[in-house]
Amino acid sequence: MFRFSKIIAPNLIKSLQHKPLQNENAFLVFLQGKKFLSDSANEKFALKHEEIGRPLYFDAQATTPMDPRVLDAMLPYLVSFHGNPHSRTHAYGWESEAGVEKAREQVASLIGADPKEIVFTSGATESNNISVKGVAHFYAPRKKHIVTTQIEHKCVLDSCRALEGEGFKITYLPVGPNGIINMKDLENALTPETSLVSIMTVNNEIGVMQPISEIGALCKSKKVFFHTDAAQAVGKVPLDVNSMNIDLMSISGHKVYGPKGVGALFIRRRPRVRVEPIQSGGGQERGMRSGTVPTPLVVGLGAACELAQREMAYDHAWMETLAQRFLDKIYSKLSHVIRNGDPKQTYPGCINLSFAYVEGESLLMALKDVALSSGSACTSASLEPSYVLRAIGTDEDLAHSSIRFGLGRFTTIEEVDYTAEKTIRHVERLREMSPLWEMVQEGVDLKNIQWSQH
Repeated sequence: MFRFSKIIAPNLIKSLQHKPLQNENAFLVFLQGKKFLSDSANEKFALKHEEIGRPLYFDAQATTPMDPRVLDAMLPYLVSFHGNPHSRTHAYGWESEAGVEKAREQVASLIGADPKEIVFTSGATESNNISVKGVAHFYAPRKKHIVTTQIEHKCVLDSCRALEGEGFKITYLPVGPNGIINMKDLENALTPETSLVSIMTVNNEIGVMQPISEIGALCKSKKVFFHTDAAQAVGKVPLDVNSMNIDLMSISGHKVYGPKGVGALFIRRRPRVRVEPIQSGGGQERGMRSGTVPTPLVVGLGAACELAQREMAYDHAWMETLAQRFLDKIYSKLSHVIRNGDPKQTYPGCINLSFAYVEGESLLMALKDVALSSGSACTSASLEPSYVLRAIGTDEDLAHSSIRFGLGRFTTIEEVDYTAEKTIRHVERLREMSPLWEMVQEGVDLKNIQWSQH
């Protein structure tokens, strides 16, 4: 094709110039290249991908890239210090045990806990399972009631549903349109039979922060244990388990720029919280989580927590700068954009936006060179909108048009500008194709239209 356009095409045009057409009514159409549409149509509706290299990463709530300094800390334990940390009879075991105990101190320091209160797990999912099922089963004969919210992570909700099947009573608290619980609802839900309240610190989908200190104080006054899934909050916002009266806290390694496959669980010692272990074995981690502790991963988690503690103020200020820049650009060019969740009581690195009259999946397809997540569950086999967005009362059409932008430690201003500009261009393009958008522009109130069914 390239040879044809370079060599044959110019010669063909020259010969045609010298040779008159046989029929005076005939005309010649010569197409060069791939432009079958007019330039204006191309600009408006064509998808032009500048796919040079890998996409930009804007999905920090799903996982974060490992900080290179974390890898540096892990490498000796992947190669040289390969002993089992539970081997007490030789130097290889002692070296690994020293690495594990140092990591325990680093994790504890980040949340203001005692190192003996930290139990290493495979991640926040396992920590949540141990917390919810472990506490429920241990105190089951006397207390068979648990309180949680409608917007918890799936592993907490599924653990609660499993307990319901065993005869436990679960209260799923509603949240307001801003995604935050009403403290009166929580107080009214607590009974003498309540053993645990489980409420996440920062929501993974809309980024809202619950009033953890107030919840902790209420639970302490009612003598109910308080568990929080802090996977999205640890290392990003200041947390102190003592001042916030937290009894159990779940931590994930790969959400804090550490390795995947490792996490931690804080379990208070005074007053002591008892859990029934969900895994049988050698009784490691104070009998709460049997299995050989993976030394390199745990060392990586410890290093990531130490870095997060040292750089938290800087990271948070950077998130606020990037988030404000991104939102300013979007709001300056686009109307009918709704931010899901409370705009103030939130973690700035998680921005969930609904673009009215645009299908979220279409926008994701258009933004192929940016790694994003849809706020809707359409990316799975289900076409139902996200249960979190439904819980905050988002209309179904807006829930389907939501996109989550996740900013991280390594996100740059140039990446934010590029993503904002691409988003604006494609939202405008998709709206131009939407008859609903055209009706809104003409002042038609779509909510009052009686749609006929065929």
